[in-house]
Amino acid sequence: MRYFQYKTLNELEAESAQLGCGHVQFIHEPERISRTLAQPVAAGARSVGNSMCIHPMEGCDGDLDGTPGELTWRRYVRFAEGGAKLIWFEATAVREDGRANVRQLWIRPDNVGEYARLLADMRARHKALYGTADDLLIPIQLTHSGRYSVPRKTIAYHNPLIDQKSNTPSDYPLISDDELERLEDEYVAAAGMAREAGFDAIDLKVTHGYLLSELMGAKLREGRYGGPIENRTRFAVNVLGKIRAKFGNAFTLTMRLGCFDSVPYVKDAARENIGVPLPYDLPYPHGFGVNPEDPLKEDLADVKAAIAIYQQAGIELLNVSLGCPYYNPHVGRPFEKPDEGNYEMPEHPLHGVDRHFRIAGELQQTFPGLPMVGTGYSWLQIYAPHAAAANVEAGRIRFFGYGRGALAYPHFAKDILEKGGLDAKQVCRTVTFCTWLMRQKHNDLGQFPSGCPPYDKEVYGPIIKEARELLRIQNAK
Repeated sequence: MRYFQYKTLNELEAESAQLGCGHVQFIHEPERISRTLAQPVAAGARSVGNSMCIHPMEGCDGDLDGTPGELTWRRYVRFAEGGAKLIWFEATAVREDGRANVRQLWIRPDNVGEYARLLADMRARHKALYGTADDLLIPIQLTHSGRYSVPRKTIAYHNPLIDQKSNTPSDYPLISDDELERLEDEYVAAAGMAREAGFDAIDLKVTHGYLLSELMGAKLREGRYGGPIENRTRFAVNVLGKIRAKFGNAFTLTMRLGCFDSVPYVKDAARENIGVPLPYDLPYPHGFGVNPEDPLKEDLADVKAAIAIYQQAGIELLNVSLGCPYYNPHVGRPFEKPDEGNYEMPEHPLHGVDRHFRIAGELQQTFPGLPMVGTGYSWLQIYAPHAAAANVEAGRIRFFGYGRGALAYPHFAKDILEKGGLDAKQVCRTVTFCTWLMRQKHNDLGQFPSGCPPYDKEVYGPIIKEARELLRIQNAK
């Protein structure tokens, strides 16, 4: 179903009001948008040069040994030249068996030099265009993909619904407390390699259903890393403490935190493949940020407690995320069209945008001294900066974060700064080709790279054509 049919901002505002999406507000004046999003933001001891961020978007285009590949370089060069002053470097595994696909980045002693060359190139190109890179912040996101690791998953606890959606046997063994404690040191070792490469900001990925995110919802797990919030935050707190102890103030410490898990969804064939939640019992005993009496709605008490703990542990910048792309993608990224084979939107996308703005706004206003990055803007297309400026101006967020949109339009920030808006011919239409490519594993390398075929046709047009043809041949056998 096509939802985005607005010819003017006034039409979008009217529908937003009609749907009761009161947290989706807009600024109209281009000069005011540009001025607002040009504001620098303090993150710890650093000053970030403007209020625009590129989210950590995985390209699935590294070499098989985890080294940034040719397309990885191309993406980050384009981002560096695009004008955003916060470029969140994508999920980089701390060890091989923590990768979500065989081409995910993985920092190792023998490829640190390649990361250093890429980082230096990004800074040099940014400086050449904007006069300085001193106000450019590039956190590297360290990750372990947990139950979504290949070829063998690692899980923190059993949620029957997520087990069902991820084809995980109910008796699959959990990672032990001792294994988790050893993994903490591998995060610290990866931070050391990141420092050697020249990164001065570290992010812990605690979102999207990966291992650290799963720990946040492990209320029924026994032992040191499950149960009360103090235990569920223990892993990240320990890693942050060990990084500070070993490297002092060498890093700005950041985190991307999934603040509302919700529940897994599936297609309802009787209703034109609309997404519906898997049946759940009440009270719902799993998840993070969910209301146990209605897990389709948020309850931020645990989230606020966790953020307070993480801030005490040294976090200086927080990126607010929602949902899990593997089992409820509409929560994290409201879309026009699902990736092929997935369910259709179970709600108007404006409700998803409103949820993002509502949750991030409440958290930012609860922790005004901790700058946060907001998510959920891409579906608004050309009007994304209008909403971002409204949120920043009102103090509901400090950074406008752009994810899928940046793949389609890497120089979005430059255009906002110079023109106060975006070019309608370049904005992401949220038709999810990038995600479809990410899910394709049937080429010689075991993974197709992900990008934007509609607006980066020269590179990704042939790639999606090849992926579809190979899939057709495979399915015909």
